[in-house]
Amino acid sequence: MTRRLAAALAIIGALVLGGCGNDYGIDQNGQKIAAERLDKQWLVLNYWAEWCGPCRTEIPELNALAEQLQDKQIGVFGVNFDNVQGEELRSASEKLGIRFTVLAQDPADLFELPRSEALPVTYIIDDKGKVREQLMGEQTAAMVMAKLEALQATN
Repeated sequence: MTRRLAAALAIIGALVLGGCGNDYGIDQNGQKIAAERLDKQWLVLNYWAEWCGPCRTEIPELNALAEQLQDKQIGVFGVNFDNVQGEELRSASEKLGIRFTVLAQDPADLFELPRSEALPVTYIIDDKGKVREQLMGEQTAAMVMAKLEALQATN
């Protein structure tokens, strides 16, 4: 009896853990985010809030950056600083004109991101999941691109 229970628990554990390794949740539109969209590629991860003036100014730059990086194995993602969810997240993203993917689930723990109390803050994460840069304040597409290129050159 104990052996069967242990075997059953091992199987259940493997199934549960097998599906959790790289769970990035859903985006602002309720769509599941596949692991291959974030794993093994460089990421630009921006934290924003609706009440943040510099965030509002920065978003068109990040939209342009996301378009520029579309075919380069580099993803641009947003995270709402206030952790709004569901319809509220979709609405806030829409109001600010965000065209890149916004993660409903904050990946800070997955990437061991340092908590920032200031906004906007953007992290550049390499293809191994390591934080390479924390950019404080408003960024332009050109500034982020230059930083990405410099970091990739030293990779």
